[in-house]
Amino acid sequence: MFRPTTATFAATLAFAGTALAETSVPFALDWKFEGPSAPYFTAIDNGHFEAAGLSVEISAGQGSLEAIPKVATGAFPVGFADINSLIKFLDQNPDAPVTAAMMIYDKPPFAVVGRKSLGVSAPKDLEGRILGAPPPDGAWAQFPAFASANGLDVDKITVEPVGFPTREPMLAEGKVAAVTGFSFSSFLNLVRLGVPEEDISTILMADHGLALYGNAIIVNTDFAAANPDVIKGFLSAVVAGWNDAIADPATAIESLIARNPAADAALEQRRLQLAIDANVVTDYTRANGMGGIDDARMAKALEQLAETYEFQSAPDASLYFTDAYLPGEAERMLK
Repeated sequence: MFRPTTATFAATLAFAGTALAETSVPFALDWKFEGPSAPYFTAIDNGHFEAAGLSVEISAGQGSLEAIPKVATGAFPVGFADINSLIKFLDQNPDAPVTAAMMIYDKPPFAVVGRKSLGVSAPKDLEGRILGAPPPDGAWAQFPAFASANGLDVDKITVEPVGFPTREPMLAEGKVAAVTGFSFSSFLNLVRLGVPEEDISTILMADHGLALYGNAIIVNTDFAAANPDVIKGFLSAVVAGWNDAIADPATAIESLIARNPAADAALEQRRLQLAIDANVVTDYTRANGMGGIDDARMAKALEQLAETYEFQSAPDASLYFTDAYLPGEAERMLK
């Protein structure tokens, strides 16, 4: 059972006691300072957080499994993490004060990335071929549900466990015909290894039967309940930052490079654009604005998660996502 420490409560009280006009909001990312994190730095540089009375400091992470506890313990009031990992965390830690408050990746980047020259262009092409999959990979974790949704005979697919560093090199060398991974990362890694772009097939699981959502802004629920205006202001600024990045990716990447000078600006702009096109700007977000979820889709997503994860308690979508702090629909529209 999840039990916050005394230090946790002290941190929460410190956050709650800060005046709105001077509120400091530490923000925990799930990963390194790469292209898809640029909109948050843009929100700082373009004054959106400041306009909401917030001073935001962004910290890099080492995955959703690290970011979620940071927020649950109160060490960070807000973070960025995969909602599927959050759902499992809350099932295992039902008392943890954390939930998602704004969906960012309407489509998760879980993908099967193959090479057309090796015969992989569509899900069914995986049968009779070798699939490279790192055992801890988030996309590999969803593969059984993806296989079920596409009627794949998994007995006809040879799965080769691979390491993260060797995944794309093995595909580039033709030792496997496809790999599981995040769409934008695996694609760019293959391009850097010299694989022609026209030879790469990116099979986004969300476009082939997977109803799962992706990464979301998560909040400490104790902090959010005590400081609703802070969370509302934070989410409004996030929308503005993403809109700025969508309108001008090159300038957004300048904000990123200012924090990560060693990054390749052209590569990270490409990564950002891939995330925008495949994960953020979708038919749903164009019609409804970013941030929300569809109840029927979430119910289907929970059913698909149950194909690969045994819930300890009956899943309840209201525990994993709240729209209580979202800006109004007009403010959330993508411009």
